[in-house]
Amino acid sequence: MEIFNVLSFIGGISLFLFGMNIMGKSLEKRAGNKLKKIISKMTSNKLFGLLTGIGVTAVIQSSSATTVMVVGFVNSGIMNLGQAINVIMGANIGTTITSWILSLAGIDSGNVFVNLLKPSAFSALFALIGIILTMVCKDEKKKDTGMILLGFAVLMFGMEMMSKSVSGLKNEDWFRNIFITFANNPLLGVLAGAFVTAIIQSSSASVGILQAFATTGQITYGGAIPIILGQNIGTCITALLSSIGTNRNAKRASLVHLLFNIIGTVVVLILYLIFRYVFKPQVLDSSASLLGIALFHTGFNVFSLLILFPFTKLLEKCVIKILPDKKDNRFEELDERLINAPSLGLMQANKVITKMFEDTKQALYLSFESLRNKKDNHKIINEYENKTDHYEDILSSYLVKLSSKELDQNNSEISSIYIKTISDLERIADHSLNLSKLNNQIIDKEIMFSSKAKEELYLLLEACKEIWSLSFKAFKENDIRIAKKVEPLETVIDVLVKNITNNHIYRLQKNECDVNKGVVLIDILSNIERISDHCSNIASYVLDASIDNLNSHENLLVYKNSEEFKELFEYYIDKYKVVYKSTIIIQ
Repeated sequence: MEIFNVLSFIGGISLFLFGMNIMGKSLEKRAGNKLKKIISKMTSNKLFGLLTGIGVTAVIQSSSATTVMVVGFVNSGIMNLGQAINVIMGANIGTTITSWILSLAGIDSGNVFVNLLKPSAFSALFALIGIILTMVCKDEKKKDTGMILLGFAVLMFGMEMMSKSVSGLKNEDWFRNIFITFANNPLLGVLAGAFVTAIIQSSSASVGILQAFATTGQITYGGAIPIILGQNIGTCITALLSSIGTNRNAKRASLVHLLFNIIGTVVVLILYLIFRYVFKPQVLDSSASLLGIALFHTGFNVFSLLILFPFTKLLEKCVIKILPDKKDNRFEELDERLINAPSLGLMQANKVITKMFEDTKQALYLSFESLRNKKDNHKIINEYENKTDHYEDILSSYLVKLSSKELDQNNSEISSIYIKTISDLERIADHSLNLSKLNNQIIDKEIMFSSKAKEELYLLLEACKEIWSLSFKAFKENDIRIAKKVEPLETVIDVLVKNITNNHIYRLQKNECDVNKGVVLIDILSNIERISDHCSNIASYVLDASIDNLNSHENLLVYKNSEEFKELFEYYIDKYKVVYKSTIIIQ
């Protein structure tokens, strides 16, 4: 092989891998939220999990990438091991679509319309459309579509370069002898396929390179089949590497991927050897076509699926036996493997934020219970507050890293909302801890509030519980209707706080209450008011996202002048009329 052809082949394979990478990432980004919805609806239903694996891998063009995502899901607790097995099995089918696309390059016909199906006939047009969409359009989705087309064009150009650079090998005896060796010793062929695929970490790319070599006409089916079998084992290296440092279940998910491919390869290899030496078919000595390679690649993976799909539970038990449980089997809260799939990374962040909401709620409700019953819950409230601090630290770091990726406008806005939301949650937990400290002062100093003050305070706590519940539900369900109820209630809470404060000052002036009680009550009211403010902030982020305007202050001013706001305000005034109508407002 001449030096020019060697350089041309290296350049071709580089463009091929680059094009595949660009196309896969752009497809993933373009699918974005749809991919997120598919994964978020993941259930234990085996067939749905299988179809999800096929669909997602067909979109992102890489079973390795899908399996790495699955390892990340299992590691962070989004998906259990049983679900992961079904998706991994489907991924092996989805990855074969690339070889079918590349097989179109082997079309050879005198019919001009048939030849138009060859990728080389339309890849130049794809490149032109792609560069126009990428450079001219401002819409992110159109830009992503342009990158998909460019990636495909680069991939096919690389494929064509590889094919042309190896065309001279058809007359080289040493090249033919390599594949004759693989045909005569299939085990060597399996090892070669596994080795090459492990290096480039993509069975789709490895099969594409084999198809490029097949254009020389020197590769027989007898030499190609063992290589294809080995390629499915080599692709497991990516998932195995990604499982380093993960929890037990995530390691099991990557092991399932390896076992599934090894078992499938061993079974098919045994059947192949029996078929070969018993029937000695002449087809094994004929030249492998691009279409034939794609057909066997898909057939092998479908056959492996058919024989192993009924035994997923057995496979799950097997990996659990190989990797038994340890005492410490906690889920990693945020798996950075998902940062490369932003929409899925945000889904994972949402799951952790929901946990943060739950811990903040515990701190808040316990502080309210303390005030009602003069119960010392400070230690446990402090633990929940520490948890929210921890969540804020890891989420902030994770979301900043995620924001450094190329996010579309929707995901960028979601990331911004999440960052602001976790800050508000952390502050609510802080105020809950403050309330606990104030309650301890009440206990230590034996402070007693009047029955009227307690009545007003307890109703205020109920209003604060309601605003918390509304803001949490609005965020969790992304419900605009619920989010719109929060700001009117927050305004009513402000009125209640002001009225209780004024009533308390009135009692102080009449010497019905001492100063020590007054200071503690004012501090309690101040913290409750701040909690309601943060709840309002969280709901406002949901409203901002719905109208594609992240200027919360401006949006609130518009909303507060609406009839809907006024009606809801009157509703909450009436609901909490016990405090509102019985208070004396000092001008």
